[in-house]
Amino acid sequence: GSDEIIAGNVSKYTVLPAGYCGQPKKGHLIFDACFESGNLGRVDHITEFEYDLFIRPDTCNPRFRVWFNFTVENVKESQ
Repeated sequence: GSDEIIAGNVSKYTVLPAGYCGQPKKGHLIFDACFESGNLGRVDHITEFEYDLFIRPDTCNPRFRVWFNFTVENVKESQ
C-alpha cells in the first residue's frame, strides 16, 4: 500500500511488462539509484509510457521528499 516504508534504493531494476519472459528489449526501462544521493525506492510499471515512481523520504526529515535522483537506461526513441 501507499503507507509502506520505502527503505532501500532501486539498483539496476529492469521493468518488464506483466507476463513477459526473456531478455529485456529496447524500451524495457532500467532504473538505478544505487549511488551517492540516489533516492528512488520503488518503480511500478503501469503502461509502456507510464510508471509510478516512489521516492524515499529525505534522510534528516522523513516528512519531506524535496529532491529526486536516479538514472533511466534502455529507452527507445519517442518513449
